[in-house]
Amino acid sequence: MASEPADGRARPVPTAIKILIAGGFGVGKTTLVGAVSEILPLHTEEVLTSESTESDDLSGVEGKTTTTVTMDFGRITFGDNVVLYLFGTPGQDRFWFLWDELALGALGAVVLADTRRLADCFPSIDYFERRETPFIVAVNCFYGEQPFEADAVRNALALDPNVPLVMCDVRDRASGREVLIALIEHVRSLRLAAAAR
Repeated sequence: MASEPADGRARPVPTAIKILIAGGFGVGKTTLVGAVSEILPLHTEEVLTSESTESDDLSGVEGKTTTTVTMDFGRITFGDNVVLYLFGTPGQDRFWFLWDELALGALGAVVLADTRRLADCFPSIDYFERRETPFIVAVNCFYGEQPFEADAVRNALALDPNVPLVMCDVRDRASGREVLIALIEHVRSLRLAAAAR
């Protein structure tokens, strides 16, 4: 039974928002969901086998031993009235058939980028552009390293000027929350602009 405030009024039902966390293989999607989730996140990680290492490019992520085979799932609450449900997508091409199902009903997406393997985020960017799903790009600065300025990354990805690009460390809860806030603010500004037309 749901608890009620002391004054007897019914507690408002929070707004549920579905967010996708996308990007290439080994970019940090599972880590981001785990860092920000207020519940024990669901991970569908499996050990990389010799067969998968033949099809998955481990350049730049040679120490990776597991991979997401379906999705990651987490939840984070902002204030009393907004609950974000986070769905981390698998990064390998062979799991792309899952994306359409995961994308249903999503408000927007975070595309994680790794400057060591920048081309790996192009399929995610293309996917959300084709579906006209609002997204931002978050550059995961591994170990605090930021080898390229944001403008250089933006130019390399040929991002539309209206797509926000932020730097982050997916291991850090506060940094991950800032990424999610940037996405929500971006979607809000798009909706306000559409309403003003």
